[in-house]
Amino acid sequence: MNPYVSSLMSDVQAKNPAQPEFHQAVEEVAESLVVVLDKHPEYRSAKILERIIEPERVVMFRVPWMDDQGEVPITRGFRIEVNSAIGPYKGGLRFHPSVNLGILKFLAFEQVFKNSLTTLPMGGGKGGSDFDPKGKSDLEVMRFCQSFMSELFRHIGPNTDIPAGDIGVGGREIGFLFGQYKRIANEFTGVLTGKGIHWGGSLIRPEATGYGAVYFAANMLETRGETLEGKSCLVSGAGNVAQFATEKLTELGAKVVTLSDSSGHIYDPEGINAEKLAWVQALKNKRRGRIKEYAAEFPGATYTEADPGADHNPLWAHKAECAFPCATQNEINVKDADNLLAGGVYLVTEGANMPSSAQAVEHFIDKNILFGPGKAANAGGVAVSGLEMAQNSMRYNWTREEVDTRLKMIMKDIHTATVGAADRFGTPNNYVNGANIAGFLKVADAMLDQGVV
Repeated sequence: MNPYVSSLMSDVQAKNPAQPEFHQAVEEVAESLVVVLDKHPEYRSAKILERIIEPERVVMFRVPWMDDQGEVPITRGFRIEVNSAIGPYKGGLRFHPSVNLGILKFLAFEQVFKNSLTTLPMGGGKGGSDFDPKGKSDLEVMRFCQSFMSELFRHIGPNTDIPAGDIGVGGREIGFLFGQYKRIANEFTGVLTGKGIHWGGSLIRPEATGYGAVYFAANMLETRGETLEGKSCLVSGAGNVAQFATEKLTELGAKVVTLSDSSGHIYDPEGINAEKLAWVQALKNKRRGRIKEYAAEFPGATYTEADPGADHNPLWAHKAECAFPCATQNEINVKDADNLLAGGVYLVTEGANMPSSAQAVEHFIDKNILFGPGKAANAGGVAVSGLEMAQNSMRYNWTREEVDTRLKMIMKDIHTATVGAADRFGTPNNYVNGANIAGFLKVADAMLDQGVV
């Protein structure tokens, strides 16, 4: 490890104990930026990276609410506002039992660079709660969201911090959150994105992260004179990102053969076509069922139960050309990376945030495959959130075609900026370095312009 990075990480770990995901995210960025800091000592002397690592604000609060049995569970709420040098804080809210301070700091830190890459004026933040909406009634979710927003509202605003959805926060949750904000603040304003299309939302927003990841993959393949047509693809997850990545891949002629949830994964060698995907969407979005039901509905498919103690995920052992991890962080370890390469995969595009471990990423880079890191590849979601903010400001809605065209253009621009930064700083074809460098430079220059604040 570079001496500067080693010293930096010792300090980060001492100040932020028991936050491994945050440490992992910082180390990856720091390693990429060594060459930049050597060429531009003004960034190092102004402690720009150190200042980005330390959030501008961390808010943690209790969220008491009443369940249908009249009990009062106590959950925690968080909002991490990391950097506002290029615009108001922007980033999702995650409701999941795994949520803790370290995970949200990692997500918020990544969001700074991701938002910078979109070319839109947005800073980075993230938030959420260890509340689990799974299995809860609509009334329980509403009561929780209202309690959560009763504290959060004082920290957000259309020119301050604009949250969106993430894992566990879909259209239902955004609706309840927005309703409570409007009630307390007595104003109808674009304070949340991912809203319903009839009350300020944007077309393509639900699809944006999945679509954007596929557009980014298509841009990567184009550098080798290839397209997605006829490619066999492994997709993990069965939520919003996985569903719409599958939809766009199928539309572009690829064949998706896997989907998963926390219970296990399905493998369908015939491919998950539009009809089968519609069934999955009804299963997960309306009935909130488990992916294992797919194998019973479509006899050609097989279901493999997850084994939490296993050293690898069998989903990544199927033969394919492309992989789209769209579930959660660190779902691909180095053994999974070996299995992917052995199965013929030469393109990995991260639909989730940091789904590949540091060792797995190193393995992909060493083998010179096409690897699209999440902060570049899955930026489509926040890009369309930014477009929703613009539409709210204008009190106007663009058509589906207009938003999709802008999303394609943004993903192409992100790809161009990533490749250009990697080339400029002597690491051609390294999308990890390129994304980190391109995202950092815009924020760093703005911070220098604005002084020590």
